[in-house]
Amino acid sequence: EISLPDLQLPRPRLWWPNGCGEPYLYDVTFSFTNAKGESCDMEKLKAGVREIQTAWNDHTRSMQVLVNGQKIFIKGGNWIVSDAMLRLSAERYDAEIRFHRDMNLNLIRIWGGALSERPEFYDACDRYGILVFQDFWMSGDCNGRWVDPRKKDDQWTRRKYPDDHRLFLASVADQVKMMRNHPSLAFYCGGNEIPPPEDILTEMQQSLLPKLDGTRYFFTYSNTDSMSYNSIGGNGDGPYSIQSPDFFWEQRSFPFNSEIGSVGMGDIESLQRFIPEGNLVIPGQGGTKPDSVWRYHKYIGYNRYIEAYGTPTSLKDFADKAQLVNYDQYRALIEGHSAHMWDWYTGVIIWKTQNPWTALRGQMYDYYLDPNACLYGLHHGAEPLHVMCSPADGMAMVVNNTFNAYHDLMLRVKTIDADGKPRVVNQVLTEVSPTSVQKYFAVKSKSNRPGREPAPFVLLQLVNSKEQVLSENLYWWPDSLGNYSALQKLPRATIKLKAIKAKDGKIEVTLSVPEDGPMAFFNRVSLVDKSTGKRILPVFYSDNYISVMPGEEKKVEIEYGAEISLKQAEVSLRGWNVEEQEISIE
Repeated sequence: EISLPDLQLPRPRLWWPNGCGEPYLYDVTFSFTNAKGESCDMEKLKAGVREIQTAWNDHTRSMQVLVNGQKIFIKGGNWIVSDAMLRLSAERYDAEIRFHRDMNLNLIRIWGGALSERPEFYDACDRYGILVFQDFWMSGDCNGRWVDPRKKDDQWTRRKYPDDHRLFLASVADQVKMMRNHPSLAFYCGGNEIPPPEDILTEMQQSLLPKLDGTRYFFTYSNTDSMSYNSIGGNGDGPYSIQSPDFFWEQRSFPFNSEIGSVGMGDIESLQRFIPEGNLVIPGQGGTKPDSVWRYHKYIGYNRYIEAYGTPTSLKDFADKAQLVNYDQYRALIEGHSAHMWDWYTGVIIWKTQNPWTALRGQMYDYYLDPNACLYGLHHGAEPLHVMCSPADGMAMVVNNTFNAYHDLMLRVKTIDADGKPRVVNQVLTEVSPTSVQKYFAVKSKSNRPGREPAPFVLLQLVNSKEQVLSENLYWWPDSLGNYSALQKLPRATIKLKAIKAKDGKIEVTLSVPEDGPMAFFNRVSLVDKSTGKRILPVFYSDNYISVMPGEEKKVEIEYGAEISLKQAEVSLRGWNVEEQEISIE
């Protein structure tokens, strides 16, 4: 006997990802009874009603994803494993998947070099509306795609891994049964950058998956030509290192890139958790190589991008300036791809958005669940309805990743000179179609003045008829020498901070700046322990690394767990041109 919810409706409520409302899950009960009507077993689970389709886009030459009949632009992150020591928990899964939701991503790819996660992982993806791209356990690194002198076996031997093919297939069957009821599970994939050996692949494609779950599209491997095919010929992935923000807007990548990434170190509070005190020095200072500790933690160099903000005076200063680079880097990555959606691209998956240990690359939040500016660069750059501006040519755009049309909106552009005060330079009324990108005008041409460089800061706002800000985006641009000289000259700002307990588990923080002063730039809000000054983790912020304009007030909601006592907590703030401060919670 199966007790199902009443779905005999004109339109049943659908499990709905992609920022179009909370996903809806039904409670379903499976009850097994014997001939006497006695209960033998009962299972309760959550189920979602949805349809996921794929279609080849002839224009982009890549796979396109549709959920419930609506095409969606894939903004994804690569996931390794929740914990390298397999200390897996529902609480950690929930926090990590929530961070991905907060980054406005709509897909997580589980990398084939790791493992299938536990049911609690898929439960969290169901809950937060995140699609799952599930690799099986093959990887080009181990399975012979490349020559590797460090490996004992040759490529052909490694190509036949694992030793026991029947055990591998039995494991696939077991894992498919575990995860197939989750609405978040969208795709299966044979492996990372290489398909399984032919006999395994044939049985998976022709027998095992059709028998156990014929409802998901199967990619033979993560960058197969059936995913995308670029103009040069074939598919691929990368790059994986820091790039100029212009790069992501101007350089055409693979039409559905399964791995493209960059830097991602945290600030000094994060580094102090796992870098020994004697190694807490600026990595690579004076042209030397980073020491063995930094290399062990997979540090990727920031090249000259930090020095563009001024020569760092300490590791704290270096790490704070790295957050500016982090924010700008990942905002540009996702905006540059979104700017060309349905033209160059149908999706992109970032390498990577999660670390199972204390690694320093592709880190949106550290192993201890402390977010950094990478997360908030994506939070803004990937928001469903988003106003943005190309750093290459200054073109102002609005991208709409939702299925809703928007009417009576105003795009407003302000410039901010070195004095830190905004000035309106242009505004236009507009309509925005669903799942679209719309170009308007070149901001740089509007903000240029004869004989002067463009304004160093540009603020774009998208507001409705009630003057409510639906999307806001502040850019800071380098001078002709590639340096952020205006930031280095920005006057000190006064910022007022207030924190009140809104209700159990939530704190409302208000940041305000006097009308006659300069903007307060790039402020990080933290919930900290009063006695130690250390951040309380995990905590979730509605926004962070916030800039506040003169005469403006902004609010940040902090959500914390029931195990945290506010008696021992306070709110701290640190910013580019403000004094650090800590305040009590009212």
